[in-house]
Amino acid sequence: MADGFDLKDLESEMRASLDALKRELSGLRTGRASTHLLDPIQVTVYGSRMPLSQVATVSVPEPRTISVQVWDRSNVSAVEKAIRESNLGLNPVMDGQLLRLPIPTLTADRRKELVKIAHEYAEKSKVSVRNVRRDGMDSLKKLEKAGEISEDEHRKNSASVQELTDKYVKMVDDVLATKEQEIQTV
Repeated sequence: MADGFDLKDLESEMRASLDALKRELSGLRTGRASTHLLDPIQVTVYGSRMPLSQVATVSVPEPRTISVQVWDRSNVSAVEKAIRESNLGLNPVMDGQLLRLPIPTLTADRRKELVKIAHEYAEKSKVSVRNVRRDGMDSLKKLEKAGEISEDEHRKNSASVQELTDKYVKMVDDVLATKEQEIQTV
């Protein structure tokens, strides 16, 4: 392959877009308890901000409850405050160093709102995949213009880039459909 164009690099960038979508969707609450729900929470302890997972153990003892076992007793109130301020709609119940987070049931309106948010995340991911495609196509045009690849190589590689793009757009749609189904059935 000519310098400046590598299909594996493009695929890696597209995969990163898909992985980012999966992370964003894992944070969407579906009414079912999940430890990933608390992944975005940052706690201010020891004079700095840290992910919740670095100051406590997060587990799911029951389908509708998340349990947060804070390691250091002095950090319990900071963890509770971070969870309350996270806009996840969770109200921790303190029990010593253990915080219990009951997951409220979802209303029909909230489900529609979550589906809409999931669609927005998916669209951002598709745009990202298409931007990678555009960059790959631009790279091919430059290589052909500079005489580093022939017109036939350009056409063949363009088709490969398009196939890769179609594959990742379909994967985004599949991930979205799965999440949408999960939101509607819980």
